[in-house]
Amino acid sequence: MKVALIGATGFVGSKILNELVNRNHQVTAIVRNPQAVAKTENVVAIKVDIFDTAALADTVKGHDIVVSAFNAGWTNPNIYDEFLKGSEAIQESVKKSGVKRLIIMGGAGSLYIADGVQLVDSPDFPEEWKAGALASRDYLNIIKKEQDLDWTFISPAIEMHQGTSGERKGTYRTSLENPVFDENNRSIISAEDVAVAIVDEVEQPKHIKERFTVAY
Repeated sequence: MKVALIGATGFVGSKILNELVNRNHQVTAIVRNPQAVAKTENVVAIKVDIFDTAALADTVKGHDIVVSAFNAGWTNPNIYDEFLKGSEAIQESVKKSGVKRLIIMGGAGSLYIADGVQLVDSPDFPEEWKAGALASRDYLNIIKKEQDLDWTFISPAIEMHQGTSGERKGTYRTSLENPVFDENNRSIISAEDVAVAIVDEVEQPKHIKERFTVAY
């Protein structure tokens, strides 16, 4: 397939790029710095301002699918506003381009840990992640209203940034609105296996117009 990948050099985006390449897909890597993308067969790196909807629409036109691993930066003091603005710009650009399929890498904060209680609203949720998690949750509510695109929003396990990167098992379990927990009551997955789940969804769509989550 011909895949446009936004944020291909990020923490998860780089793993998605590797997984796509390893499965022989043609990838247009949309990044801030094309020099950061290794020169690989089947990958073309392009610098595009995602807030420029006309330029982004022109870049993704003709692809089979757009995968967004956009992140405004966890240390960015304006992460909330920029994540929402960027995500909406990507959504608008994909619609303008005529591409129907959009997969969005979101966060775990919007998962329900009890009736009516989302993880981001729990008292122990880390303050340093809160603005980004709230932005991701609010964008999920926006994309849920999208009727024209065949969108999918993926939430990783609760633990993904805590020492789990670097391992690709190639297996995972899924749920829709609630975290998946293992026998030790942990919701955990590597970024590599989040990428596996995303590329599986690229190849065999199972979650059109819905959110799903993955963990071991």
